[in-house]
Amino acid sequence: MLELMHRISRRSLLRAGAAALAAPAFSQPRAGGVLACVGCYTSPERYARGDGIHTWRVDSETGAWTHLQLLGGLVNPSFLTMHPGRRFLYAAHGDESYATAFAVDPVTGALSLLNKAATGGRNGVHLALDRAGRFLIVANYSSGSVGVLPVAPDGRLSDAVHVVALPGQPGPHRVEQTSSHPHEIVFDPSGRFVLVPDKGLDRVFVFAFDAVTGRLTPTVQGSAAARSGSGPRHAAFHPRLTVLWVLNEIGNTVVTYQWEAERGHLRPVQMLPSVPSDYTGENTAAEIAVSSGGRFVYCSNRGHDSIAVFAVDAHTGLLAPVAWTPSQGRTPRFIALDPSGRLLYAANEQSDTIVAFHVDPAAGTLAPAGHTVRNASPVTIAFT
Repeated sequence: MLELMHRISRRSLLRAGAAALAAPAFSQPRAGGVLACVGCYTSPERYARGDGIHTWRVDSETGAWTHLQLLGGLVNPSFLTMHPGRRFLYAAHGDESYATAFAVDPVTGALSLLNKAATGGRNGVHLALDRAGRFLIVANYSSGSVGVLPVAPDGRLSDAVHVVALPGQPGPHRVEQTSSHPHEIVFDPSGRFVLVPDKGLDRVFVFAFDAVTGRLTPTVQGSAAARSGSGPRHAAFHPRLTVLWVLNEIGNTVVTYQWEAERGHLRPVQMLPSVPSDYTGENTAAEIAVSSGGRFVYCSNRGHDSIAVFAVDAHTGLLAPVAWTPSQGRTPRFIALDPSGRLLYAANEQSDTIVAFHVDPAAGTLAPAGHTVRNASPVTIAFT
């Protein structure tokens, strides 16, 4: 029965993708900038207005966005990641149990559906590829597991060959912490370890990664405990220092960890609030981004609707607050620096906008760049 349902679901997805691609999609070629692929929520359950994956050409000089394509017929393509070779794009689907693979045309940047594969769990919220692009790892939020999917040389996915359940005691929040809720997949700089912030269990799990088989094995430490009720959501490594920063969604804090790369061990050394001390309203922290040189860390706040800017100590990796910049929209679920590092983009989910900010290379502060892109329910951006 499951195999039959899988075949039926696969045929439905392929028909939907084919229908979306049948109409003229591209307005102009990709030359003259980088490609930005925007994922979104689409379902009524998510109170969404999105309609699929939008691709845009971003002018390298001006930062202006030109719409290229809508790939419709997709359910909640809510997180995207690009293959290391830039030839393939992968999507996790909110509330669903599969991931999808797309080919990226090397000339125009046009997306075409390749296939989908089962993730071994439900409600994929994040996914990441290993360095070689041979395995796709998906965080299954609702089922509390991590699935490993093989990637073929032609970019197609196979069903999960390894699924790891995340054990532990749920946190105290009666709604957001009823069970394990892994929220991100993060490879360490060496590619030997995979870290999984678990919002439901107040833990950051650490696994050794086998690049040949794709298997995940818990380290001796196994996981690092966060403060009760913190809700670890997303994390990012410093590009050179042995430092990891974890953004806690429920606690609205960012924690600095020392990373012992030989053992795969985390040691907390600092905790700071993600919102200013005079803000007393509701908030949930969302995304974390690090400047290419590692001098600044950025965190988005939903409720305060801001982007927090932190300066990084060049020797210790400890953070110091610099400023909070309004995201110029509601609920900035996602932020990302463009490939040049000169611009930061905030995807304001509830305002249906992506807003560009100039990054001051010396101070790390943000200033509106004057570019606002209309894209319904945006929740992720993947750049080439």
